[in-house]
Amino acid sequence: MSEIRCVAQVQAQLGEGPVWDAALGRLWWVDIKGRRLHWLDAASGAPGSVAVGLQVTSVAPRAGGPGLLAATEDGVGILDPATGAYEKRFDPEPERPKNRANDGNVDIHGRYWFGTMDDDQPSAAGAVYSLDADWTWRRVLDGISITNTLVCDPAGERLYVADSGHGRIDAYPIDQAGGTLGEGREFALVGGDGTGPDGSAMDAEGYLWTAIWGGARLERRSPDGVVERTVALPVKNPTSCAFGGPGLQTLYVTSARQALTPEGLARYPLSGSLLAFEPGVAGLALPPFAG
Repeated sequence: MSEIRCVAQVQAQLGEGPVWDAALGRLWWVDIKGRRLHWLDAASGAPGSVAVGLQVTSVAPRAGGPGLLAATEDGVGILDPATGAYEKRFDPEPERPKNRANDGNVDIHGRYWFGTMDDDQPSAAGAVYSLDADWTWRRVLDGISITNTLVCDPAGERLYVADSGHGRIDAYPIDQAGGTLGEGREFALVGGDGTGPDGSAMDAEGYLWTAIWGGARLERRSPDGVVERTVALPVKNPTSCAFGGPGLQTLYVTSARQALTPEGLARYPLSGSLLAFEPGVAGLALPPFAG
């Protein structure tokens, strides 16, 4: 494993949602509370960003046209990365005005899975949704506090869903034909004492890498939920991770400055930055959103 390095010192309030764009050779991520879309060109190492007019929580490249698929505080739509303009397509929760989207990821078949949460205070108001290429969407889980992770295994048969408020990750069988989930089972209990599971990435060997909020680390778990490796990080609150770069050999890690005291920021000055390292295993190759 290589040394961990800072590849974009952007001081994000709540950096989240990293996703690799293979067509452009670019990593996208967002600052939810800072209302910005960020990117990093892997070849040149040049970062960039654009302001957006609302909280964008996750994005994904699209196969069906220009712009990025974007989950936001106001539903789901298309984001223009050149201007930051957003075109809303639908709101899955008009009856839950305090909710916003949170994490989201594409599976190996190009379907998008995203979750929601109460933006004021964690409660059981969060849910998980699937989105098809024709923009058909459905609610597949409900009663979650803070939805995170939402990544599939290499076979596309299981979806891992973290409920950060309860410190657990569950695994659900995927019905790919219907875009629904079967009965879940506990995959892992994570963290404690102010730490918990946030976003995750899947590697090509079927191991799940999870950012541990408050824990200054990543954890790599085997398909049966056992921690195989722990990677210490120079940020208190890592938020998510994604494989990218040539051969998907680099693991990028987003982080947050939010919720840190002045003393915490002094101890972890890279908080909010984008980190990267080569873990010695490749990531799972994922397509763009099929729509």
